Amino acid sequence: MVAGWTKHGDGKTLAPGEVVRPDERLSWPRMVGFGAQHVVAMFGATFVFPLVMGLNANVAVMMSGVATILFLLIVNGKIPSYLGTSASFVGGVVAIRGAGGDSATVTGSILVVGLVLALAGVAIHYLGVRIIHRIFPPVVTGAVVMLIGFGLAFVAAGVYWPQDNWVALLTMTATFLTIVLFRGFIGRIGILLGLVFGFLLSLGLDRIAGPISSVLPGQNLRDAAGAICTKEGPYCLATAFPHDRVGFGGVADAPWIGMPDFHAPDFKIGAIVLVLPAVIALIAENIGHVKAVGQMTGVDVDPYMGRAIIGDGVGTMVTSAVGGSPTTTYAENIGVMAATRVYSTAAYYIAAIVAILFGFCPKFGALVAATPGGVLGGITVILYGMIGLLGAKIWIENRVDFSNPVNMVPIGAGIILAIGPVKQVITSEFALEGIAFGTIVVLVGYHVLRAIAGRTGAGGGGDPVPALETDPAPAPEPGTEPTGLKREAAG
Repeated sequence: MVAGWTKHGDGKTLAPGEVVRPDERLSWPRMVGFGAQHVVAMFGATFVFPLVMGLNANVAVMMSGVATILFLLIVNGKIPSYLGTSASFVGGVVAIRGAGGDSATVTGSILVVGLVLALAGVAIHYLGVRIIHRIFPPVVTGAVVMLIGFGLAFVAAGVYWPQDNWVALLTMTATFLTIVLFRGFIGRIGILLGLVFGFLLSLGLDRIAGPISSVLPGQNLRDAAGAICTKEGPYCLATAFPHDRVGFGGVADAPWIGMPDFHAPDFKIGAIVLVLPAVIALIAENIGHVKAVGQMTGVDVDPYMGRAIIGDGVGTMVTSAVGGSPTTTYAENIGVMAATRVYSTAAYYIAAIVAILFGFCPKFGALVAATPGGVLGGITVILYGMIGLLGAKIWIENRVDFSNPVNMVPIGAGIILAIGPVKQVITSEFALEGIAFGTIVVLVGYHVLRAIAGRTGAGGGGDPVPALETDPAPAPEPGTEPTGLKREAAG
């Protein structure tokens, strides 16, 4: 169902091993708390990636809420997920900017990718879920889920953690203790409480210990004479200098209420070609996310796979049509669900509404954006690690055989490429990197090697395609349950 959630138990507590399903909820005050966690989880990347791509962050945050609501409606509330800014487009957008493209050209190109993604979802919807199992068997699905989590490790290790390694360590430790030692509601909002702890700790250290000297990405570029410069190069390097951990300058300058800076897209074939390969990574990423949600909830969500991809495509089209950034189902929020075992879509509607309101309040957005990098370092290592281990869980529960080189070789290579992240330069204007590169190597490498092994009789031909009791095509209409819905105990 889309709305009208059933209260889970007394609405206050979860017994060991229980989960709150997508169509259930706890008490509304508690759901607001869970929604706040999802806002915090998505906000950093949803705010930062538009800045990297030169797009308006407030528009991106606001439209992520709109895209999330559209997604939940399209999947009929069966797949809890937040649509935040996708990182798969960063390389292509940087190439467009380097070729002289402006923001309208960037968003026009992204809109076309959203259209192609939506059409791919329609094809999957009507061809049936069996095609997904053939293209993404458990060994590949687990790898994609693992790539999504571990492939973000460089963000925590290279961007956030170095900004204040002691605050990162203490924030991580406090979050550990909150999640493990406290039962009930307190333990389930441990991510949010850990972030609040880190924020307050940073404020206190600013008052007691004074400024810290570290590199703030994109803000510390200085030449040999110490003058601020704008483009990194041999004479313009990121330099550490003293600064407060929590900077309120942006908060003071931002207005309380204001309209985001919307703009219309512009379409240029050359720019579209640069970002179009991101479709491959987005399809794989969405399937990995949906599989991870199904794995955690113990519900067969395969019949809604096509709808999920359609939802992401439509979300990307809508956001980019007004100057927003591309969207994807967010790994950070899956990590929050894994930590809380609360999969209610009510939390996502709350998070989406809050995100839309953020768009009209630049000051509040600036306050959240003031969260110190060290704090985000302590939080992200937990979230990204949890996501990566969900991929391993898929392998274990499907008994993937890694003594078979068809399974081991492309999967291992893809994971290393993502974690690196390794960059493959295709042309002077286009390169594949990190998660996108690793995903393609896993997907193409597995199927090519499986076909070769099947013809030569070497390596066993990889894992068999899992048999399905039913092959619903198309997926059921809103208000009906998918045929052959299976439930199992969620651990």
